[in-house]
Amino acid sequence: MSKVRSDIDGHGGTRGAAHEISPTLRERAEEIEEARRLPSDLSDRFAAAGFYRMCVPETYGGLELPPLETMETIEILARADAAAAWCAFIGATSGTALAMLPEATAREIFSRPETMIAGVFAPRGKAVVTDGGFRVDGQWQWGSGTQNADWILAGCQVIRDGEPELLRNGTPRSRMMVVPANQVEFLDTWYVSGLAGTGSTDFAIRDTFVAHDRAVGIGDDSPLPGPLYAFPQFGLLSMGIAAVALGLARAAIDEVVEIAGGKTPSGSTRPLAARPAAQSEVARAEATLRSARAFYYEAIGEAWQEAIAGDLSTDRRRDIRLATTHATHACAEAVDRMYHLGGGTSVYRRSPLQRIFRDIHVATQHMMVGPSTLELTGRLLLGLETDLAVL
Repeated sequence: MSKVRSDIDGHGGTRGAAHEISPTLRERAEEIEEARRLPSDLSDRFAAAGFYRMCVPETYGGLELPPLETMETIEILARADAAAAWCAFIGATSGTALAMLPEATAREIFSRPETMIAGVFAPRGKAVVTDGGFRVDGQWQWGSGTQNADWILAGCQVIRDGEPELLRNGTPRSRMMVVPANQVEFLDTWYVSGLAGTGSTDFAIRDTFVAHDRAVGIGDDSPLPGPLYAFPQFGLLSMGIAAVALGLARAAIDEVVEIAGGKTPSGSTRPLAARPAAQSEVARAEATLRSARAFYYEAIGEAWQEAIAGDLSTDRRRDIRLATTHATHACAEAVDRMYHLGGGTSVYRRSPLQRIFRDIHVATQHMMVGPSTLELTGRLLLGLETDLAVL
């Protein structure tokens, strides 16, 4: 067992660390939202707690935790502040890129335990093949946590001799470029309704050389052995989104339960908790959350057991994507119930319900949990021929 892991476990593991920092996140939730990014001191605490190295290979000084433990950590953080939890899961899952890099490059990048990697997998940039590497140029959206990161991942379409390079199946080849943060331009574009504190601003890389050994091909390069790296990148990303949604739904229900005894709706003489309609809505929200959560962790647990034995089957990958999409949207339904049950209280900025409502409805807009995922998994359930590239 590595010293990094034993140090974290000595304080209750990453889940224990998440519980410890949660009161601070609740106290600073409004500050995080107004800053439109995770404050540097909180990001430093996340790094020290091990949140950013949960998916980093143990051989390089990471924790290489089972996904269930990582996602429970994210869920705990999200109960306190969803934006902070979102940054934590992006930093954590981005660490898997190290498992696909040459060892010397991975050790150079992850030179200290507090290193944070973040970025965007989507191939929005262009990487023109040149001697020893690529000339990279482009602009990327949804750069969550990138302003706190040491290294930035930027997905690119590979261009060779003026034309897109193709894989054997005829689709364009893409690779993630790993670039030092000081070579990246951060653009002030993140003005949004929810998850404002994620700092998911656009960033740009302009005509920058990236060496071959700092380029990663998802589904193209073989990762290090180990069950964690059998999980597909898109699956891990969607799991993080759902973990945040689970935390938000729990926070919404807890908030209503807390205020219901003391809140008497206008025109009523009874507190909210005494009204049958409120009792029914809380029960429905609780059942919705807990059933979605059960499917989510069941899918992750079954996939982990299969990954330990070997590679992940299409069925396990399908179940992860279906469970994560279902959990995200089921949690939005539970939050909506609590938001409406809160009545006029919910609309005030001082109410956690107001921020939770906005945050969950930004999470549902992510393409990794969008309607196309249901179409993808539905085709597989029906036994139809399906493109598995984004599974």
